[in-house]
Amino acid sequence: MQLIKEQVVPAIGCTEPIAVALCVAKATELLGCKPEHIELRLSANILKNAMGVGIPGTGMVGLPIAIALGALVGKPELELEVLRDSNKEAVEAGKQYIAENRIHIALEENDPDKLFINAIVTAGGHEAEARIKTKHTHFVLLRKDDDIRQQASSAVHQPECADCMTANSNSADQKGEPMTLTLQKVYDFATETDIDDLRFILEAKRLNEGAAEAGLRENYGHQLGKTMCSPLGKGIMGDSIFSKVLSVTSCACDARMAGAMVPVMSNSGSGNQGICATMPVVVFAKENHNTEEELIRALIISNLTAIYIKQSLGALSALCGCVVASTGSSCGITYLMGGTFEQICYSVKNMVANLTGMICDGAKPSCALKLTSGVSTAVMSAMLAMQHKYVTSVEGIIDDDVDKCIHNLTAIGSKGMDVTDRFVLDIMTHKS
Repeated sequence: MQLIKEQVVPAIGCTEPIAVALCVAKATELLGCKPEHIELRLSANILKNAMGVGIPGTGMVGLPIAIALGALVGKPELELEVLRDSNKEAVEAGKQYIAENRIHIALEENDPDKLFINAIVTAGGHEAEARIKTKHTHFVLLRKDDDIRQQASSAVHQPECADCMTANSNSADQKGEPMTLTLQKVYDFATETDIDDLRFILEAKRLNEGAAEAGLRENYGHQLGKTMCSPLGKGIMGDSIFSKVLSVTSCACDARMAGAMVPVMSNSGSGNQGICATMPVVVFAKENHNTEEELIRALIISNLTAIYIKQSLGALSALCGCVVASTGSSCGITYLMGGTFEQICYSVKNMVANLTGMICDGAKPSCALKLTSGVSTAVMSAMLAMQHKYVTSVEGIIDDDVDKCIHNLTAIGSKGMDVTDRFVLDIMTHKS
């Protein structure tokens, strides 16, 4: 319970630039005044995911405006909603701050952590520093001048091997040991826990439905969701459960990636993953006339499966997060179809056989296309699973053991695609 409540939290804006804004806001709070200058050192994955995404309420993309707003109006106590109080005046002040060349961003090349943010702010002869590692809201260093207020190693454990599937060290079982998940444990928790203890997950439904409504109401991003809802879209795809699952999920992603000032419920530090783990399940349950209890349990299965996969994959990787989240939603949809645990395992195997290897080339409006590909595969995988049809261990990376299938997926994403990650960043930073 503690684990899912830690990993499923509200966020406004793409979590990478927002985490940078959070780090700057915390450093500014330590400094005690508006910084005259800001020095940022960021891991390559943070840079990649922040280059082309819209910043909420600004009409702008990229890190500089997020950094400026973090310094000017950021409230670190709001964590991933740190820019909630931004307004037009703050955006104009932020633009001026950027124009004054007060911000310098550099690539961190010495720390191996894929999620690394270090902010040093200066003013009036004083200096403050804040550092985030491993998790988007996890501060490992806080300093003002020579006074170190907090210093710690990365407290969020990242397994070195696929068999070390442990959760965050602050999410422990009743004996105080790090929590080890399996798909069976995920299923048992979702289906056996008292339903009243799980109702908190309906907040994810409420927030992410709001983002979808915003995406349908306005012209955000590539308008993929709106296009699917248009006469053209319905003429080609019809007005089926399948088309509704795709269009609603895409609308929410369109809005978020374009910088709509709407909160979404994130999963494992990603708003897109939260949308992808939630909206397909919500729409399918509505169209399939499932009960509220069935919806709640399906949402828990979906979100907790995504958390489980991310434990060994890491917060950021070369593997697109839609692969993780849509695998969760496929499990949830299979449950809503009346599927057993065995059939849920089949859906996971179908997903791993299909989507493994989809690259992450940063957060951006076109993420809606990838989410739609993932969700489309999720529905197809669930349909096959309900017919007891699945990819077997004689094919590719699939193993008879569903947890080993997940380990194979995350090993490829966290280690096998490291060179791919570097190539992607090099391409993104050297375009003419």
